[in-house]
Amino acid sequence: MNTIKVFFDRVSTMSFKRMFMMIRQIHKEHGKNPLFVFIDMVVCALKDNIGYQDYRVFGFAKIPYKNRKTFLNMNKNLELVNKVNSKKAYPVYRDKTLFFIRFKDFIKRDWINLNECTKEEFTAFCKNKESIFAKVPCSFGGQGIGEVRITSYTNFKSLYDTLIESGQTLIEEKIVQHEKMKALHPESLNTLRIVTLKNNGEINILYSLLRMGQQGSVIDNVTSGGIYAPVDENGIITHSAFCDKTGEILYTHPTTKHFIPGFKIPYYKEAIELVKAIATVETDMNYIGWDIAITPSGPVIVEGNNVPTYEIMQNYAHRDDDIGLIPKIEKILGEKLKNY
Repeated sequence: MNTIKVFFDRVSTMSFKRMFMMIRQIHKEHGKNPLFVFIDMVVCALKDNIGYQDYRVFGFAKIPYKNRKTFLNMNKNLELVNKVNSKKAYPVYRDKTLFFIRFKDFIKRDWINLNECTKEEFTAFCKNKESIFAKVPCSFGGQGIGEVRITSYTNFKSLYDTLIESGQTLIEEKIVQHEKMKALHPESLNTLRIVTLKNNGEINILYSLLRMGQQGSVIDNVTSGGIYAPVDENGIITHSAFCDKTGEILYTHPTTKHFIPGFKIPYYKEAIELVKAIATVETDMNYIGWDIAITPSGPVIVEGNNVPTYEIMQNYAHRDDDIGLIPKIEKILGEKLKNY
């Protein structure tokens, strides 16, 4: 009964236009009959709580039914989060300011909290900076983040009031991106998402991918129109990129035309060492998505996520088999997840 309720809740909020766009894309890519795909989508929603977006991203139209249970869905991802993460630590990951305070030894850049500084202190912070990034502390998906360019005409007292009014109270100096990373898309900070899963003190890398902005956006977040591609243990992008907004598979960056597969991330080994160091310090959270930027002198932490996304590293365009993340997770944990 609960499954049926979930299904109709999803139906009430879904975009049928987008759903049928997905069905057309699946038909084009896999040659599956659109009616079959629609019916199979409904069955998956009822049986496995898989929405039409996940159905397409996972490539379920061409995956045997016996293998579909290996895919981490929303419910199983939340089960994993609740199982290995302590809720008392959640505020640190939901509030970027608290995160900066908690992990101050790893931030490696200047920042200031407008709620705890004067206009004069804010003015002093901005002096000699070409730009700053202003963020709404409790936000996600790249929302509430903007770059503010500093010029000789900037009225800092007025800017202070504007930022306070907009809720953008966390102010950071701009992270200078490695030249090689700029080649993909220079306007955005193109970040690694590295997910760690810790068990009995051992820190495992569950997956790693690179997110890139496009069309001049300073944001690389997937939910804000960014694209993403998987990265292997050597820091090399192994497959094409994918855009959730359009459903496109991209071998070259749509804005810069830079070829994506085979791109090697500089300082990748050091990025892995960094997230393992932070994950070691964090004693209350065992499943975390870390966002890492690559600068000319090495990796720096951008932020952490207490509910890592589950779908992007199970993308059919990024896999070489029909197996999802669950077997890898269960091997790390040494036990089974519930069969939702």
